Amino acid sequence: MANKVIYAVYEDPEQLKDGARKLVSSGVRVKDVFSPFPVHGIDPIIGIKRTRLGIVSFMFGFFGMCLAVIGIWYFNIFDWPMNIGGKPSQAMYKNLPAFIPVIFEFTVLCAAHGMVITYLIRNKTLPGMPARNPDPRTTDDKFIIEVRTAENHGHSAEAISDLLRTTPVFEINERQY
Repeated sequence: MANKVIYAVYEDPEQLKDGARKLVSSGVRVKDVFSPFPVHGIDPIIGIKRTRLGIVSFMFGFFGMCLAVIGIWYFNIFDWPMNIGGKPSQAMYKNLPAFIPVIFEFTVLCAAHGMVITYLIRNKTLPGMPARNPDPRTTDDKFIIEVRTAENHGHSAEAISDLLRTTPVFEINERQY
């Protein structure tokens, strides 16, 4: 039996969710879903776990905050202490209230840039990485469910296609891989 990939094309996100529910309830594992915009509620249907991106964002922000505090200490206390506007330069705790906006902005800067880079690496969409889009229509107005026969033991490609035909599918494409 050859390994096949089956792409079910839908015209509406609700039809996509109904088709995914029918597949999953029949014991078919959905590999991926492609859509022109986020489809809310599809993740729990196809079994995608909750993302840990918020934890990574917190770590990048905490790193940015620590870097800002160390930089403020180094520049204003250790390396080049100067009396600017009567601010004390003997200890960090006396200087800290004046630099809360700087610390906050640097925290946000590091968290935002770290999140963007992490997102691009995790989704394999950095410049130069090959795109994995089965049909260019998914960037415009179509929604696709990808099912692989190798991951669905006990379900043949014909059985999966027959099951998909019972949903409001626009078209079904099969490819060898």
